[in-house]
Amino acid sequence: MISQFFVLSQRGDNIVFRDYRGEVAKGSAEIFFRKVKFWKEDGQEEAPPVFNVDGVSYFHVKVVGLLFVATTRVNVSPSLVLELLQRIARVIKDYLGVLSEDSLRKNFVLVYELLDEVIDFGYMQTTSTEVLKSYIFNEPIVVDAARLQPLGPAAIFMQGTKRMPGTAITKSVVANEPGGRKREEIFVDIIEKISVTFSSSGYILTSEIDGTIQMKSYLTGNPEIRLALNEDLSIGRGGESANDYRSSYGSGAVILDDCNFHESVRLDSFDMDRTLALVPPDGEFPVMNYRMTQEFKPPFHINCLIEEAGHLKAEVILKVRAEFPSNITANTVVLEMPLPKYTTRASFELEPGVTGQRTDFKGANKKLEWDLEKFVGGVEHTLRAKLTFSQELHELWFNSANIIKEAGPVSMTFTIPMYNVSRLQVKYLQIAKKSSSYNPYRWVRYVTQANSYVARI
Repeated sequence: MISQFFVLSQRGDNIVFRDYRGEVAKGSAEIFFRKVKFWKEDGQEEAPPVFNVDGVSYFHVKVVGLLFVATTRVNVSPSLVLELLQRIARVIKDYLGVLSEDSLRKNFVLVYELLDEVIDFGYMQTTSTEVLKSYIFNEPIVVDAARLQPLGPAAIFMQGTKRMPGTAITKSVVANEPGGRKREEIFVDIIEKISVTFSSSGYILTSEIDGTIQMKSYLTGNPEIRLALNEDLSIGRGGESANDYRSSYGSGAVILDDCNFHESVRLDSFDMDRTLALVPPDGEFPVMNYRMTQEFKPPFHINCLIEEAGHLKAEVILKVRAEFPSNITANTVVLEMPLPKYTTRASFELEPGVTGQRTDFKGANKKLEWDLEKFVGGVEHTLRAKLTFSQELHELWFNSANIIKEAGPVSMTFTIPMYNVSRLQVKYLQIAKKSSSYNPYRWVRYVTQANSYVARI
């Protein structure tokens, strides 16, 4: 049960506000934003997704730069409320086509209509895009996606050679194309978030993939779809030993630790030929979620060296190499590295002639930051940082061992379109034909993102 729901912009502007029960003060949005903006407790840079202020619990998720927030005074499951917020964001995106501050403001009547159907007096009713179609009567006002900042997953596919139309994931499920006709098409996204920890010598300590197969259908009549995965796909380790399991890397087999499927998926022939059959509901939904700890080749290799460079000075040499093919390009690559608390200044040296790279020293939290707009496969980039330490530093402390002890680890975030490390593939996407001329567009896309990508020093 929730008392209030509201959506804030990055500046703290209140875009949407709905008070369901009148149990929480009207100024809760301002209290929430101040708390999030100036969060200082426990040395954290960002506020946790759930916190309590004066007996009011605040739950929030950040979606494409917008803060979706719920408040309550009663004891509810945090996981339930956070999942509800994610689903509300997904439903709004399904109906508006584009989820942004501009689209929310222009479609506020439709958004409030959706909120009143999704939640009634603080209790969740439904988050099904298909069910809501029977109760929603307002048409969305289309927002030009070309003017939007590329905050969402849409941007990661809009590059390179022929991928898909620019309006691929910015269409409403209830709006028609100009002329009143509906474009028949379906989108399947294989999204993998990887977690890797490297030792100081470069060996992999832990590695894991959290993946999902997302589908968004614009097919009229909801025809049956058959989606085929790798024939050599295995789920669970079976009777293999850990050594046999690990050595399967390179053998071509894809071994998932576990997975789950959407309620609409039928698994009649899955054990036989790894084919999923389903009648897709309206809107975006996860066909399959999976987890994998089978050994895989990490997309980036990180190497960091720290050495003394004179009196109260040290040099950091940071090298990153892309281990994927040269026809693949990673976007929005960011490396961060905590530095010793006595660091007062850092000067940076990049490779000669490079463009699209930016470096920064965050003096407040003693952190080095290196941004790369694009990272082409097979290429290595190097950053040299010269550190200057405080004069108050005790001479006995200043040595390489103590500097290394206080510095690091190096963490990395990135997005790699049209690439996945698990080798899970959609072999074909078959749609039941209504007639011989029925041939809808099919789009299958892959993306790999960093969840926790860390290299120890």
